[in-house]
Amino acid sequence: MSSADGGDAPTKSALKKAAKEAEKAKKKAEKAAKVMEAEQARAAADEAMDYSVGRYGKLPMHQSQSRQNRERTDISTLTALHDGKQVLVRARIQTSRLQGNKMVFLNLRQRTNTVQALMSVTKDTISKQMVKWAGSLADESIVLVEGVVKKSPEPIKSASVSEVEIHILELRLLSGIESRLPFSLEDASRSETAPEVEGQFNRVLLDTRLNNRVLDLRTTTNQAIFKLQHAIGNLFRDYLNANGFIEIHSPKLQGAATESGASVFKVDYFKGNAYLAQSPQLAKQMAIAADFERVYEIAPVFRAEDSNTHRHMTEFVGLDLEMAIEEHYHEVRDLIDGMFKAIFEGLKEKYAHEIAVVRQQFEAEEFKWKEETPVLTFKEAVDLLVEDGVDREVLDDINTENEKRLGCIVRAKYDTDYFIVDKFPMALRPFYTMPDPEDPTLSNSYDFFMRGEEIMSGAQRIHDPDFLCEQMRTKGVDPDSMKGYLDGFRLGCPPHGGGGIGLERVLMLFLKLNNIRRASLFPRDPKRLEP
Repeated sequence: MSSADGGDAPTKSALKKAAKEAEKAKKKAEKAAKVMEAEQARAAADEAMDYSVGRYGKLPMHQSQSRQNRERTDISTLTALHDGKQVLVRARIQTSRLQGNKMVFLNLRQRTNTVQALMSVTKDTISKQMVKWAGSLADESIVLVEGVVKKSPEPIKSASVSEVEIHILELRLLSGIESRLPFSLEDASRSETAPEVEGQFNRVLLDTRLNNRVLDLRTTTNQAIFKLQHAIGNLFRDYLNANGFIEIHSPKLQGAATESGASVFKVDYFKGNAYLAQSPQLAKQMAIAADFERVYEIAPVFRAEDSNTHRHMTEFVGLDLEMAIEEHYHEVRDLIDGMFKAIFEGLKEKYAHEIAVVRQQFEAEEFKWKEETPVLTFKEAVDLLVEDGVDREVLDDINTENEKRLGCIVRAKYDTDYFIVDKFPMALRPFYTMPDPEDPTLSNSYDFFMRGEEIMSGAQRIHDPDFLCEQMRTKGVDPDSMKGYLDGFRLGCPPHGGGGIGLERVLMLFLKLNNIRRASLFPRDPKRLEP
């Protein structure tokens, strides 16, 4: 029988078959839906049943609720000998890496040391939720990690502690971060000589670092730099304490400029003016007049010089010393020389790890010094520069460029980065400098140099009040403006001498950091007062 439009109608058997296929497809779809529903229900049940609850999460802000006296571990102490030991560690997350939804790697950092930590899903202990939460923590978060130390089958190249890793059992957030990091610590820690590759990493400029100094100071390089700065101060103290010195603390507000009015900060002082100390020079000398015999001070020094160079700051840390002289001002010079060599030796022997950390970012030849330090007179230094092609007419003083040139000459001739120049012209020294007894155009003064840059200036001081007044007038200083200083000498004062050292400059040159701001915690220069 034909259909109305003339086509063949489906047969009964065809209709029956089609209905059967449709029914079969319907049942299949229903079965698949039930399977999916069951899987979703099981997943939801698993999600709801987080068996790691209590093993991870954010700690309360007020943590001084109990004191359990639990031992904390310094990751720098971890070795293969700790295999199997359970430890509790507070550290920052330097980097994190999720692998799927069942494993996460954390690189944990304490100061200059890092260790790899691993968390993986484990039945009844570590849940997927815990792994997911750990992987979501931002870099630089502070965490409290409890885990088991496991010996690594091969050295872990991404961590300074390479023999072991920590298998995490519990993880808690102590302090998170509230904003995006201005740069990554990985970028901030790269070698200064590494070429910048677009899309792979960004070079972090010095201004960017200083504008975000707290973050910048967290790099292992900076942690090492400031541990070495601390070491220099300690070694300075130790040497002088062992040689009969005592530490003093002098005021930084003064009624008159220490050396000259040109480079001094003037501040309002009630109804008058005061000046920020350019050095503790006057106080050191008055302490000698007061029979302290040998004194030193570690304190801020202020210089109002508009010098935007790699080696100048408006505030820096001065390491100053002064001592009575028995026979000759070279007693002072030689003691300071011994002190510097003790500092260099102490750094090399006790802080090799920190020096190596800095070298990874600031590659430089190892700082060299001799057991017997080369000492040149100013005239001999000038002659060396003239022999090297410098016009003698420009060498009334040795400028920064020629200082560096002299450093290269001395390095080539004596194989040392450290040397002394003695007997500077009187015209180049401040009013309180004692002239040479045989040639009044020269002075009993000296400068110490590292890598061709001056790190310390010192001299024998004038201890006779009448001669001191005379020298003040020749330098344009009114003796009446410094009556308190002069009065000490009128009461009798022994011959004495000393010097002033810039802490940051010593650190910069020992490590060859190339800019003094890298050696200052929060540098101050003509363009920077923050942070």
